[in-house]
Amino acid sequence: MSADDVCRGQCLCGAVRIELRGAHDTGVAVCHCYRCQRWSGGLYATFNAPAAGVTVIGDVARYAAPPLAERAFCPVCGSNLWLRDHTEGAQYELIAGIFPGASGFPLKSEIYVDQAPSYAPLRGDHPRQTAAEYEATNPSVEGDAP
Repeated sequence: MSADDVCRGQCLCGAVRIELRGAHDTGVAVCHCYRCQRWSGGLYATFNAPAAGVTVIGDVARYAAPPLAERAFCPVCGSNLWLRDHTEGAQYELIAGIFPGASGFPLKSEIYVDQAPSYAPLRGDHPRQTAAEYEATNPSVEGDAP
């Protein structure tokens, strides 16, 4: 994607639109932790984009998801929009499903595979980590019980 190209996404009702300019990740990462399952209603699938390239149009509701990040959603229809670290200038983990162009992005990784629901098996050759494996290399993330 060149700097002149724009990747566009929107919530279900269209009250929030997101425009993404410039380079961004074109691989989707999936999290199956119980917290993400409750938030997404299934599996949590995102791709990363630097803050400088993201433009948000419309009002957004934010939930300060302790201890790490904010989760943003449309206050009208409730569509999930992103997860973002609390640190200044942090990148966005944008919800892949709100960007039509992301439907062609490959699956690049899966975490918390031991908590994945049986109705959502994912195929392919990509890195997979259990809760213990992921948390061993990311000590600031705590697991969550159902």
